[in-house]
Amino acid sequence: MADLFGEKASAKVEDMPLAARMRPRSLAEFAGQSHILGEGKLLRRAILADRVQSIILFGPPGTGKTTLAEIIACETKSHFERLSGVEASVADLRRVIETAKNRRANSGKKTILFLDEIHRLNKAQQDVLLPDVERGVISLIGATTHNPFFFVINALVSRSQIFELTPLSEEEIFGLLKRALADEEHGFGEMKLKVDDEALRHWAKVSDGDARRALNALEIAARTVEKGKIDPVAAEESIQKRVVRYDADEDEHYDTISAFIKSMRGSDPDAALYWLAKMLLAGEDIRFIARRIVICAAEDVGLADPRALLIASACFQSVELVGMPEARIILAEAVVYIATAPKSNASYYGIENAMDSVKKGRVKVVPAPLQSTAYKSAKKLGRGEGYEYAHSHPKHYVEQDYGVDETFYTPGELGYEKKIAEFLSWLKQN
Repeated sequence: MADLFGEKASAKVEDMPLAARMRPRSLAEFAGQSHILGEGKLLRRAILADRVQSIILFGPPGTGKTTLAEIIACETKSHFERLSGVEASVADLRRVIETAKNRRANSGKKTILFLDEIHRLNKAQQDVLLPDVERGVISLIGATTHNPFFFVINALVSRSQIFELTPLSEEEIFGLLKRALADEEHGFGEMKLKVDDEALRHWAKVSDGDARRALNALEIAARTVEKGKIDPVAAEESIQKRVVRYDADEDEHYDTISAFIKSMRGSDPDAALYWLAKMLLAGEDIRFIARRIVICAAEDVGLADPRALLIASACFQSVELVGMPEARIILAEAVVYIATAPKSNASYYGIENAMDSVKKGRVKVVPAPLQSTAYKSAKKLGRGEGYEYAHSHPKHYVEQDYGVDETFYTPGELGYEKKIAEFLSWLKQN
């Protein structure tokens, strides 16, 4: 343990940030991630059995990626080497690998190479790791806030176990804060602080699952309040404005827009407005949002309310004309309308079914009555012969063969589409 935490031990505890001092030193102290570290879970079994090969940990900040890597090294009595993907060079990687080979040959001790921000390594740097990861010369633990399936080369991913760390729950962060207040050796136990539970709950809620952020807020408050009393007002001041975690082209982007669309489709205007607000506050392109609203209007509302597409199209044009911040009102109006409109995906499935039929079947020839007569000599060729002009018949309808004997569109039972169904039924009966 001195090998891993020696540098920390050499510094005065009181000079270290609270988040560093409260860093768990064993699996028993580790908070959260029960889906991978709970009793009987794969990663826990591998650690306790000393069978950790190469793994990649990915998840948002403050979820314990670095801490977990250190704990694994301690639990498995391995030598711990740490590099950052921001600074590491090929020479650095080769040096660690050669040292690991010598260590294994001389003492039999295993080496864990912890690569923070592994996604920042380029392909050539990642390629350097492959042979020695495969031979077990080093056990690689990569950490990243990015999805490794997008940012780590396939060969390295295939040689590693991937574990996703999730934001801590409010209760888990609340428990960490309580422990920091009580711990006299590493926390603020000796300060005898008086902290309202409401203040702790506020930090637990607005830290967005980031334990480091919550502990930093506690430390700021503890070192600045008078008489050691922290109330909700001091708690709000110490953590300031909540940061909206959102990336422009990765998981948060795609996950949030997915939740936004599914909320509109599911007729939940409150949820749809929440995800809209998150995207707007994070700086998402309003034209991108408006395009998704147009698509949702056509795909999910369809002809159950034909006005939805008109409103969505008007929304798209208006937000380009007006811009932010007023565009948020236009977007909100369109979102609420679509979320509360009756739903039908009959038109969507209609075109999907028709295109599938064209792809899979023999392409139909247009029947002679339906062929164009818009050129000279068309009639001499029999084009359009036998065609019945619908408007020349009562109710502007006449039964005739339009060359397709399959059913692609089946109207739904809600909104305007109910009238469409009734009309089509009436035509067949009369």
